[in-house]
Amino acid sequence: MNLIAIPARLSSASSTFDAEFKARLHWSAETDAGIEQRVADILADVQQRGDAAVLDYTARFDGLQVSHMAALELTQTELKTAFDSLPEVQRGALQAAAARVRSYHVAQRKASGESWSYRDEDGTLLGQKVTPLDRVGIYVPGGKAAYPSSVLMNAIPAHVAGVGEIIMVVPTPRGETNSLVLDAAYVAGVTRAFTIGGAQAVAALAYGTTTVPKVDKITGPGNAYVASAKKRVFGVVGIDMIAGPSEILVLADGSTPPDWVAMDLFSQAEHDELAQSILLCPDANYLEQVQASIHRLLPEMPRREIIAKSLNDRGALILTRSMEEACSIANQIAPEHLEVSSRDPHRWEPLLKHAGAIFLGAYTSESLGDYCAGPNHVLPTSGTARFSSPLGVYDFQKRSSLIEVSELGAQTLGQIASVLAHGEGLQAHARAAEMRLKL
Repeated sequence: MNLIAIPARLSSASSTFDAEFKARLHWSAETDAGIEQRVADILADVQQRGDAAVLDYTARFDGLQVSHMAALELTQTELKTAFDSLPEVQRGALQAAAARVRSYHVAQRKASGESWSYRDEDGTLLGQKVTPLDRVGIYVPGGKAAYPSSVLMNAIPAHVAGVGEIIMVVPTPRGETNSLVLDAAYVAGVTRAFTIGGAQAVAALAYGTTTVPKVDKITGPGNAYVASAKKRVFGVVGIDMIAGPSEILVLADGSTPPDWVAMDLFSQAEHDELAQSILLCPDANYLEQVQASIHRLLPEMPRREIIAKSLNDRGALILTRSMEEACSIANQIAPEHLEVSSRDPHRWEPLLKHAGAIFLGAYTSESLGDYCAGPNHVLPTSGTARFSSPLGVYDFQKRSSLIEVSELGAQTLGQIASVLAHGEGLQAHARAAEMRLKL
C-alpha cells in the first residue's frame, strides 16, 4: 500500500485561518452513551459483588478464565524473577530511566512538598502539614501495547511522596503478560499488582473487594471505558486527570534538520489515529522540506497506517508571520508536548505560558521525555494545560492547615471573628470566640 500523509497546510495570514484552525483542533471528550451505560453497570456490579464480578468481567473482556482472584495477583517474587531474567541491556536502561525519574521527583518534593510553619508577633503558629496518601492505585494500559514507562511515571512519584501502598492494575488479555511492565513494577516499588483492567479494575480500586484493597486515588491512562469509570468514581476516590489523545506541537525556526522534526511529528501520530501533530514555522520553504521528509520517511515506519491517518485527519503544518506569533498560537493550543526546535530556544521560552511539558532545543526530542529525561510524562491534554499540571509528587500528597492560636492572639482574633460571625447570623461561632476573650 502506497500511503500518503499530507497534514493540512494552513497560514495564519489567511482570513479563514481561525475557523480552519479551530476545526482542526476540535476533539470531543464526551464518551459514547452506550459506553457510559455499560461502565455504570460494571461499576455497580463490582461494588455489589466484588471479586466475583471482577472475575466475570476479566473472563468476558480479557478472555482470562480463572476461578479465584489469587490467580490474578502478581507476587513480589514473580516481579523479581521477571526482572532478573531481563537481558542486561534492557535491565540497565530500565534502571537508568527509573533513577532519573526518581531524582527529578525527589527534587520536586524538596521544592514544594515539605511541611512549613511560622509564628506571628503574638505567638500564634500558622502553617501547613504535608502528608502522603495512604494507598493509591495506578492503572497501566495493556492489550495492543505495553507501557513500562507508565509504570515508572506513576509509581515513582507516589513512592517518593511516601505513599504507603501502591496497587497496580494492568490488563493481560488471554493471560499474556508483558515482562517489561512487571520489571518496571519491581524497579518502581509497586506493593501489589493485579492482572485486571477496564472499568472493572477501576471499580475494584475505588470501592475495594475482598482481594483488591480500596485506594485513595487512581492515576494512569486508559481507554474510553477506563476514562468513563474514572470520571464516575471521582469523589469516592481522587483521580489525576481524564486523558485525551496524545499531542505534539513543534515551534521551528527552520534550523533543525527537517527529518528530525518529521520524526517528532510521527512520534505522537503513531500512538493512535486521534493523536495530533502540529508544526508552526515562519519559513514556508522549511514547511515544504518537512512535508518532503514525511513523504520519504513514512514507508519505513511499522505503524505507518496509524501515522498517516493521524496526520491526514488531525495534523497541520502552519505558516506563521513570525516566531512571536507562533508562540501566541501555542498558548492558545496549550499542548501536551511543546517542542521549541530553534537555534535559541531560551529566547522563546519566556513567551510560552501553557503547555504540559516544554522541550527546549533541537536535541530535545519529545521521546526522551516519554522515557528517561526525568520529568513526568503524564501530562494534561486537550487544552487543559491552561489550568492543569503534569503528574507529580504533589498529586500523591495532601495538605492540612496548622493553626495554634496563643492566648494573646485569641484576644485580637476573637474580636474579629465575633463581629464577622454575628454578621453572618451564626451566634454559636461568635460565642465560641468570645468565651476566650479576657473581658
